[in-house]
Amino acid sequence: MARSRQPWGWTWVYDPAGAFRRSKKPVPPDIQRAVERRAKDLIDLTLKPRYLQPPHKKAEFNSLVDLYAQWRGPFFYFCSRYGSPGPRALSPFFESRFARLQYAGDGWFNLAYFRHTGRWWGIAQLLSLEECLAEIEARGLFTP
Repeated sequence: MARSRQPWGWTWVYDPAGAFRRSKKPVPPDIQRAVERRAKDLIDLTLKPRYLQPPHKKAEFNSLVDLYAQWRGPFFYFCSRYGSPGPRALSPFFESRFARLQYAGDGWFNLAYFRHTGRWWGIAQLLSLEECLAEIEARGLFTP
């Protein structure tokens, strides 16, 4: 059982595997390397050809210039980098995260996407690495 905070107060919810709690275990180095290798293949072979476009010469709007992935604690993020060529841009580039894998232990991951509300939204729990990468490749929620 886990406690969940609701606008009207606290309530108990059923969470048998404790999947949305943070894993206390560090991610083993061999799993980190496997995730990095598979994510790099997904980014280079599928996501970059699909989403990267050559920049316009007279563009004033943000444009996607790169896709990459990185670890931060038990989380593995898929990130996008945008260029801001306009004269009023605060910075020439900015970065954004659009997908997150959370290591749940024993080779399982929780999958989330970044919502327009500024929060991560978990859509699947306790998936294998292959299932997570297939979801990222196929679903429209994971658009950079």
